[in-house]
Amino acid sequence: MAKPSLVPRALSLSLALSLSPPLYAASDAEVAEIREQIRQIRESYESRLQALEQRLKDAEAKTRETGAASQPSAVSAAAASPVSSPASGIAAFNPAISAVLQGRYANLWKDPEKFSIAGFAQGGDIGPGRRGFSLGESELAISANVDHLFAGNLIVSLTPENTVSVEEAYGVYTAAPYGLVPKFGRFFSGLGYMNEQHQHAWDFIDAPLAYQAFLGGQYANDGLQVKWIAPTDQFFELGAEVGNGDNFPGSARNKNGVGTGVIYAHTGGDIGASHSWRTGLSYLQTHAQDRDYSQVDLAGNAAQVGFNGKSHVAIADFVWKYAPNGNAQNTNFKLQAEYFWRRESGDFTYDVDGALGLTNTSGYTSRQTGWYLQGVYQFMPYWRVGARYDRLDPGHVDYGTNATYLDVPAFHPERYTLMVDYTPSEFSRVRLQWGQSKTQAGVTDNQLFLQYILTLGAHGAHKF
Repeated sequence: MAKPSLVPRALSLSLALSLSPPLYAASDAEVAEIREQIRQIRESYESRLQALEQRLKDAEAKTRETGAASQPSAVSAAAASPVSSPASGIAAFNPAISAVLQGRYANLWKDPEKFSIAGFAQGGDIGPGRRGFSLGESELAISANVDHLFAGNLIVSLTPENTVSVEEAYGVYTAAPYGLVPKFGRFFSGLGYMNEQHQHAWDFIDAPLAYQAFLGGQYANDGLQVKWIAPTDQFFELGAEVGNGDNFPGSARNKNGVGTGVIYAHTGGDIGASHSWRTGLSYLQTHAQDRDYSQVDLAGNAAQVGFNGKSHVAIADFVWKYAPNGNAQNTNFKLQAEYFWRRESGDFTYDVDGALGLTNTSGYTSRQTGWYLQGVYQFMPYWRVGARYDRLDPGHVDYGTNATYLDVPAFHPERYTLMVDYTPSEFSRVRLQWGQSKTQAGVTDNQLFLQYILTLGAHGAHKF
């Protein structure tokens, strides 16, 4: 599989070893976790891969020995097992700490304050960002084993607007049986391919238009996630999540219970020594309450509109990687694509705030799609080039009686993007990106970006 280009040699190995539960507590969940790590970093540096494979063999051997031995009582087994206190490990005193610093220069033909995607509801963090020089999103990450049962991870986001937010803050139960990996807290959802990745790990500066239109840029969940990794040679993963549903396309609700549900399945593997692939299907169901935004009506007014109802999003993703003989150091290629489908139904209110004196609520249904295709080629050590195409289809929208005020969308937003980046080490990257964005009828925005990414401290391997 292709190596993540930003994984440091020694620090990534020490982080992977320090975050693993001790071998004496070997369980199905631990074995599954090690298998997942091996698959994700198969093309990482050989020394780290060999160390993880050795730990996997030791853990499986320990599990077989435990099963073959005569079954002692629970009390005797607990007494025979050397259980350390929560503060006995090095990680308890010295968690892995890292920071990611980003900045950029943007030259935009059109005013980013007027950005919108015609025919699609607006929500989340979308758009090209501000013009000129600015800081990008910076991250501070802290992770460690809590004890022999739990591990924790905290990622704080520092925005260019001088605000601080919790991007991810979750615990992982590491002793679950049958290969289950429960996670609880705040986390990026596992749906699709890119959604779990942090922005600094993307191959382009911004998210594809489909992510912006259907997920508000990136979908995060406050709740519970459970993954199951099959104990097979071919990677196979099932996942399910429940959460509060506060984020777009949903909205905050003052209610008990579950606000959103997500399920997904991913599979992948190797084809010979040079090729690897992964594909998956995901489904999100959530509920929006008073999801208000601005939309231009037939009279040219910026009317406030609101939606109350259910939103369903399905995603199909595919990734293929090529590295000659499994060695991605000199050259490699990555092809990536995702297809989105969304259906919404409920009540739609025109002129929510009454500013136009025409407030009206009617039934509403919509079915819309979108997709992107991108390729990134490392043609020599340290240097990569990439191209991406995005396209959205407004599909079918029924405003009911509000069709008197609102036009049925027919425009297909699209965007072309080219990039070249230089990665002198696993800790730094400089990227130049050009794009031509057509998200509104008759409006073309040529966009030029120059970006830097600096990584400080121990930073774990990125997913496949």
